[in-house]
Amino acid sequence: MRASSRRLGGNPGGSPGRSLRRLLCSVLLLGTAAFTGCGEEKLDEIIPLQVGEDSYRVEVARTPEERRRGLMGRDSLGRFEGMLFVFQRDQQLSFWMKDTSIPLSIAYISADGTIRSIHDLEPHSRRSVSSTRAVRYALELPRGAFERSGAQVGDTIGFPEDFN
Repeated sequence: MRASSRRLGGNPGGSPGRSLRRLLCSVLLLGTAAFTGCGEEKLDEIIPLQVGEDSYRVEVARTPEERRRGLMGRDSLGRFEGMLFVFQRDQQLSFWMKDTSIPLSIAYISADGTIRSIHDLEPHSRRSVSSTRAVRYALELPRGAFERSGAQVGDTIGFPEDFN
């Protein structure tokens, strides 16, 4: 079947393959988000975070859908990029890497910004990695970033002043 980008809602003169891919991604994200490449689009909210000696630009996942999708389907993550998962209340959190191919480290962070635990995550692993206590945030960075930045358990993450 041949479809033009115009019929799929793309720009006239745009790539039909790209429009078809976006359509497929949209449909699949409503279901399971299992289509490789669908997660490549970054979230709208990106903030700077001070982690140890380094500054990172992190996407903020606030909604249940954003948190569920996380970094699934991504092929890469910049050295100073990551994702901050924000929850409405303190709770014990648990993350896994089922459809995530990027090697990551995760820090569980309390409401006041204190790092409570740091763990390395294995790509595609179904093993859950849980926080040891109730926390408000989970921060995923490229594997080894916390150590490289000099951040450790007990340190405080530097959130922007207007962050809530």
